[in-house]
Amino acid sequence: MKITFDWLKDHLKTNFKEKNLLEQLTNIGLEVESVESLSADSDLFKVAKIIKTEKHPNADRLKVCDVNVGEKKFKKVVCGAPNAKEGLITIYAPPGAIIPKTQTKLVVAKIRGVTSYGMLCSESELNLSDESDGIIELSNKYKKNIGKSYFLKSKSNLIDLSITPNRPDCLGIRGIARDLAASGFGKLLDPKEKKIKSKKKKTLKNKISSG
Repeated sequence: MKITFDWLKDHLKTNFKEKNLLEQLTNIGLEVESVESLSADSDLFKVAKIIKTEKHPNADRLKVCDVNVGEKKFKKVVCGAPNAKEGLITIYAPPGAIIPKTQTKLVVAKIRGVTSYGMLCSESELNLSDESDGIIELSNKYKKNIGKSYFLKSKSNLIDLSITPNRPDCLGIRGIARDLAASGFGKLLDPKEKKIKSKKKKTLKNKISSG
């Protein structure tokens, strides 16, 4: 079972810190197997702008792009996306970044004889959606963010818990929050009900007839 402290706080009101949480989870019989940073890899994915595109000399469907990633020197990136064009603001992943969908670690590589320093990402590759036909197209409001991380930095870590067969009540975040509240770690919050409002008025017509 994987949780984060931020997620837990949607169900539990507490003044304790994450380090206290790790201790308390062990105290109530929930073994912490590992703690992993959520922001370590996501910081590498930068807002970038394509400055120039050229046809790849050895491949009809590939382009060689000069990409502004907020550094003095532009990055050369080989890209096969049909929507890669000059002026497009998108997301750049440098060598060393791990692509979320494939878990592939990027390296500096020669693609058909041209060296590519990283890649430009599609929504599918970043697990943002199933869209994979082209690279991400960001709006012009991201111009001021070129060179900055696209993903918000999370202060919360990913906590992996080992749930034993006799604790099925803790296979959900609500059950873990309830157990922590019972141990004095905080107060269990009432679940938020989302009301769906519609401006359209609908009339239900029915007719009852006796047989």
